[in-house]
Amino acid sequence: MATRIIIFEDNDKLRESLAYLLRSQPEYAMVADYNNCNEAATITRVYQPDVVLMDIDMPGESGINGVRFVKEARPQTAVIMYTVFEDDEKLFQCLCAGANGYLLKHTPPQKLFDGIQEVIEGGAPMSPVIARKVLNSFQAGKRNEYALSAREIDVLQLLARGYSAKMIAADLHISFDTARSHLKNIYRKLHVNSGKEAIGKALGEHIV
Repeated sequence: MATRIIIFEDNDKLRESLAYLLRSQPEYAMVADYNNCNEAATITRVYQPDVVLMDIDMPGESGINGVRFVKEARPQTAVIMYTVFEDDEKLFQCLCAGANGYLLKHTPPQKLFDGIQEVIEGGAPMSPVIARKVLNSFQAGKRNEYALSAREIDVLQLLARGYSAKMIAADLHISFDTARSHLKNIYRKLHVNSGKEAIGKALGEHIV
């Protein structure tokens, strides 16, 4: 059975081009397209789409609210944000609202098709720059969890690269005793007893 798709995009030319591209693929069924998402909940209940492509900046309700409308109406519908926005705030608002993927509009058509297939299979398609932002945020969250300072992160990154305390001191232009002090603080905060354990935890939990 063909994958049922709806597009919410206020750029008429882009929306029509996307609809044309998707209709040209036998595995997709383009059931509807709209220039706003004000009635996204009703539209979703009527058409029962498998996948929704959602812009963010549209007249009326934003695409962020559009995600919520779709998910409230039909939780199993996968929503892929298709937008020009790369800023962290909008990215995480979309993900918190329930978006399943986040692709930038310069994504080549084949990558868009791949993203649709990925989300159908339970994945979370993201443009590389967006995936990096998510990873960085996750890492920052882990750092905050252990209350590591920026300098301690620098030391931990060098430790993970195999640097000794002496090499860390030289690289960061600090004294050997200061480097050792940072390492002791890192071990204490990570609840480990050695450099090897610290590296294992840092890499295993994506702290660095």
